[in-house]
Amino acid sequence: MREFWLGKLNMQALPHEWFTIGGTAAFIGLALLAATFLTVTKRWKWLWKEWLTSVDPKKIGIMYFIVAGAMLIRGGIDAIMIWLQQSLGSSNMAGHLGAQHGYLSSEHFQQIFTAHGNIMVFFVAMAFIFGLINYIVPLQIGARDLASPFLNTLGFWLYIGGVLMVNMFFAFGGEYAATGWLAIQPLSGIRYSPGVGVDYWIWSLQISGIGTTLAAINFIMTILKMRAKGMTLMKMPLFTWGSLFAMLMAVAVFPLLTATLFLSFFDRYFGAHFFTSLGGGDPMMYTNLIWMWGHPEVYILMLPAFGVFGEVVSTFSRKPVFGYTSNVLGMGGVTVMALSVWLHHFFTMGASADINAFFGTMTLIIAIPTAVLFFTWIATMWGGRIRFDVPMLWFLGFAAIFTIGGLSGLVLAFPPVDFQLHNSLFLVAHFHSNVIGGVVFGIFCGINYWFPKIAGIKLNERIGRQAFWCWIVGFCMSFIPMYVLGFMGATRRLDHYDASTGWQPLFICMLVGGLIIAVGTALQLAQILASILQNRRLRDTTGDPWGGRTLEWSTPSVPAPYNFTTIPVVTTRDQFWQNKQTGLPAPEYEDIVIPKNTATGIYIAAGAFLAGFGFVWHMLWLAVVSLIGVIVIVIIRAFNEDTEYILTAAEVQKLEEARIQKDAAHRAKHGDNQDEADMGVWQLVKIVAAYAVSVIRQRKWRTW
Repeated sequence: MREFWLGKLNMQALPHEWFTIGGTAAFIGLALLAATFLTVTKRWKWLWKEWLTSVDPKKIGIMYFIVAGAMLIRGGIDAIMIWLQQSLGSSNMAGHLGAQHGYLSSEHFQQIFTAHGNIMVFFVAMAFIFGLINYIVPLQIGARDLASPFLNTLGFWLYIGGVLMVNMFFAFGGEYAATGWLAIQPLSGIRYSPGVGVDYWIWSLQISGIGTTLAAINFIMTILKMRAKGMTLMKMPLFTWGSLFAMLMAVAVFPLLTATLFLSFFDRYFGAHFFTSLGGGDPMMYTNLIWMWGHPEVYILMLPAFGVFGEVVSTFSRKPVFGYTSNVLGMGGVTVMALSVWLHHFFTMGASADINAFFGTMTLIIAIPTAVLFFTWIATMWGGRIRFDVPMLWFLGFAAIFTIGGLSGLVLAFPPVDFQLHNSLFLVAHFHSNVIGGVVFGIFCGINYWFPKIAGIKLNERIGRQAFWCWIVGFCMSFIPMYVLGFMGATRRLDHYDASTGWQPLFICMLVGGLIIAVGTALQLAQILASILQNRRLRDTTGDPWGGRTLEWSTPSVPAPYNFTTIPVVTTRDQFWQNKQTGLPAPEYEDIVIPKNTATGIYIAAGAFLAGFGFVWHMLWLAVVSLIGVIVIVIIRAFNEDTEYILTAAEVQKLEEARIQKDAAHRAKHGDNQDEADMGVWQLVKIVAAYAVSVIRQRKWRTW
């Protein structure tokens, strides 16, 4: 009976090692801290009604940012732990820390390695990109909302279910997958990974991946069917184009991931043998399937970042983007060719010379549309009056780092060279040059660029520049040595090595670089805090702090829930820029249909999470009951017709006039603060310390 109700869950699954105890304590402590704050400030109802149940894509985008930021810190800690282990992993250090090599066991190191990759790709990069798309794309195309507000909130909460699942091993199980971030077969099979770590991997990706597919369909329908009148495809902003191409790829390949994960689950749970050679299956089928998703996934992340760079270069060069059509075709070329290069990830696994030659050639050819994008951005800057604000710095950092990653990719495109460098740290350095230099820098570029639109205030430039340089210096110290180590024979997933290799100084350099990146991340948090403290000076009351060209800059900062009082009419690509030259249209007001908030997405995601948890621990009753609950909730939602309400034209006018008066009053009261200097880090520390001291002296906590 106990096995029926609890499955494989027992006392041994509770935290009993230092890292699971520490992780569980950290998560519980953060949860208690948040609960205490919400209770003291009486914000539980506000949080539920205004945020958690919201279907406003702008609020959902902000929630993506918050969770992705937290997961960035979580995955970054894993990275520091990896670098620390490798810096101590020389045989010279044996016995100094009470362990044979470094401070981690090989098994624990591989678990951290796997978790780091999964978290950074699925729960950091994807979430930041989806946050930007949620907030910016409807504004850029002149839409009030997404095609399906409900699918949008459902996709977000399924992502949250995946976030919980990927961290659940701290509290129950004590282990994560030790298989690499793609859990290659047969290592991830039940014979070689009998614990629950791989099951957590499967269901965290499965739940969030289904949410990604639903969100991608929603974004595609929004872009294709909800553009403002007159906005043809070739008048769309470049970020919208990058988002469209990325979501088309997501719809094409994420069902592959879903199917592959289900087949892996059947192998482990029901004893099927899809990927088990001893049972008549084929592990190479798994390798093909996972990389048919895995390589396009990199471009799913990259293409919206390319769109960000196109917008930023045009704005800060103060001229239209050069070669708009070439830019669009370049992103389209990347999209098509990205589906034809997956096999270059396993040149060494026995494919024929003809197959290797084809995929090597395609890997070289895909560099052509990417180069076209670079040339259009360079031509845009040529002759422009460039402003080197922080968003432009992130673009320039991308151009340098991504070029290194692209050139190293061309090297790996040659199968004979790949035979020597495959599975080495050279490959890891190439991957991170593209993903950090391209995707992460693109995310930071977009956040700095659109932060005034998102939060109503510009970000602190002074601290932002310091954060940028920490990331650049830290990246070079962390990943350039990896290229050298790859040539020297160091493999990835390496937790210890012999002292005679001479690798340790380079690993120590990588650790120092990682710590500098951590400082850069801390400075980005300080940048946001300093901006909030200087909100009077940095507040944007114009809606257009950069001299923007596209429609999102025609809305207030922060936009109203309905985005536009009336849907704009588009006659040219840079419509807002054109309007500023000819005169902005007078505001008009009309009745607006607004979707109602709903908690249905939360309930469905909770059911999906419980079903996954039930399958992880072989509690079949919990999985079945949860899946039935999900189906029932979906049916109830399908028959609910009370999902919208009308905001009348008079109410819209009243809201807009109140906003205009508020902005005018702020300009009148604080206009003379515009010449103040940006707050520095030391000044921020002194302000925070002084406030903390005042809280302690006044014993304010007693009023809580």
